[in-house]
Amino acid sequence: MAAIRDFDDFDCEADCETLNGAMKGMGTDEAEIITVIASRSNAQRQELKKQFAQMFGKDLVDELKSELGGNFEDSVVAMFHETVEFDAWVLHDAISGGGTDEKALLEILCTRSNQEIEAIREKYTELYENDLIGDIEGDCNGSFGRLLYSLAQAARNEGDDVCEDAAMEDAEALKEAGEDSWGTDESRFNVVLATRSQDQMINVFNAYQQISDKTIEEAIENEMSGDIQDAMLAIVKCARYKPSYFAEALYKSMKGAGTDDKTLIRIMVSRSEVDLEDIKQQFEHKYEQTLDQFIEEDISGDYRMLMLSICQGN
Repeated sequence: MAAIRDFDDFDCEADCETLNGAMKGMGTDEAEIITVIASRSNAQRQELKKQFAQMFGKDLVDELKSELGGNFEDSVVAMFHETVEFDAWVLHDAISGGGTDEKALLEILCTRSNQEIEAIREKYTELYENDLIGDIEGDCNGSFGRLLYSLAQAARNEGDDVCEDAAMEDAEALKEAGEDSWGTDESRFNVVLATRSQDQMINVFNAYQQISDKTIEEAIENEMSGDIQDAMLAIVKCARYKPSYFAEALYKSMKGAGTDDKTLIRIMVSRSEVDLEDIKQQFEHKYEQTLDQFIEEDISGDYRMLMLSICQGN
């Protein structure tokens, strides 16, 4: 369930006046900015961008960037991206520059539908004049690269038909490719985890546990390591229950010394209108502390105020 929805009493012109007033003169009224943007849906924020330019002859996002800074600025700018544009930007940022953000690549490609991935690929080409699949192939190699390449095809079976016989065949093939072999044939795991429907994967996981003394998660942890282990486990977790996967990712982004702000911002913004309420429930169930409390303790200032406002919704 979404935390942020269309604001019922939305008045685009009045909101633009408020935002302009918050940035006018000496100093910036960050609280006013948060009050507006954290309680408006993404579609309404897109209207604000157009109306602000019409009223004041200035680009709203550019004005906000000139007034804000740090993680607060990054969060605000992220909220003004259209949804598919944001995902395309995340993927481009993850594979450009001097390193690869494997977590970001996995998070997008493991959790979006075929239709969403196709839209992201189109937007990626429009924005960056490159092919997403080609960029992934050029940046990621080995079993991890092949899995991402498969996921980016947007060809996963999304039907709701399940077959227990086929699930048992897949489970036996996975056992043979992993714990029954000297070495691991990751390609067989790739075939099952990148192509089977969510419901069918659950049947495969159940069948695997019937013929082995391990869960599929334990088998992957025993047979693989590094990025490919993380990737396979991410797919399994998403198949079991996506909000639980995101709750764990949020917990890890704030646990320990330092905060993985990119991950925190990415999940809070991208899931705010999808399933953030479900993620919050899973977070409290898994970690016996609310997401709000964790944010309160981990980050500070206007950045914290905005993340809490997104968390609490409208």
